[in-house]
Amino acid sequence: MKHVFIVNPCAGKGKNQASNYIIPRIKEYFEKNGGNYEIHETTEPYEGIDFVKYYPVDEETVRFYACGGDGTLFEVVNGAYGKENVEVAVIPLGSGNDFIRLFGNKEDLVDVEAQVNGTPIKLDVIKCLGKIAINQCSMGLDAEVCAGQAKFKKIPFINGEAAYTASLLYSFIGKMKSVFTVQFDDSEPFTAPTLFCYCGNSRWYGGGYMAAPHAMPDDGLLDFVHVKKAIPRIKLLGLINKYKRGEHLDWDITTFERGKKLTIHSDRPAAVNIDGECEYVNDCTFEIVEKGITFVIPTTSWYFERVEKGIICDNKPMK
Repeated sequence: MKHVFIVNPCAGKGKNQASNYIIPRIKEYFEKNGGNYEIHETTEPYEGIDFVKYYPVDEETVRFYACGGDGTLFEVVNGAYGKENVEVAVIPLGSGNDFIRLFGNKEDLVDVEAQVNGTPIKLDVIKCLGKIAINQCSMGLDAEVCAGQAKFKKIPFINGEAAYTASLLYSFIGKMKSVFTVQFDDSEPFTAPTLFCYCGNSRWYGGGYMAAPHAMPDDGLLDFVHVKKAIPRIKLLGLINKYKRGEHLDWDITTFERGKKLTIHSDRPAAVNIDGECEYVNDCTFEIVEKGITFVIPTTSWYFERVEKGIICDNKPMK
């Protein structure tokens, strides 16, 4: 097996912080244990997609390690999608690291040995606008918040969760005018003033907000959450912490469904969030690709144990 580490030097806070932390550990492991490996530091946004996409792969399995945050994982997934004999692993070095929350603590998952000796499993992914999301997609207020989150991340001492919260509060001022026509699978479409419409393959986004508290990335279904804009802004502010804890599915303004495809139309361009990558569209579809990626569960992960014990399952949110 070939081990290829895609390192984003700008992950976290401070240029080269990720490189200075992980590269010595990678070299130390392979110098001690042997093995075929390569380290590639990305040079600009999205460069990692093409590096992985055009990396030569034959009969030997190549495992690509996304060493960075959720943006680095997005690049590796989109480069690896559709390639044979390719696996994806994550060494979380970013400020959000939302996707890996289901698999363990960041401190446990940065272990190079645990990653190299991890277990590959097949996970579902989401296809939207020609891109692949492994975690989530959304439209509405939260997508507008995502679009503004990057600006707040540039402020010193503001991490992923704080940047999301700051952008959320800011967006309450003027980003709540969405009217969407929504269709779950082949059900009857409905049109409603919408706070947000979320499609989850896993549970968290925005630096720790549990938008889809029952989602599992290997169950062949996506979790759809539609929240109507039907109460005053001041009351919505009081619900933010409940939403963060995943306590919003039983609200009167919430519709929760599971399915394969979610279609959204907006008469005016609205932000769409695809694993943190945002653009403005009138129409989009979030559709599952079952077992679309091979993902590596490190030996330090609690995932298999907690699934077996029922701690992580599709009817129980993980606190």
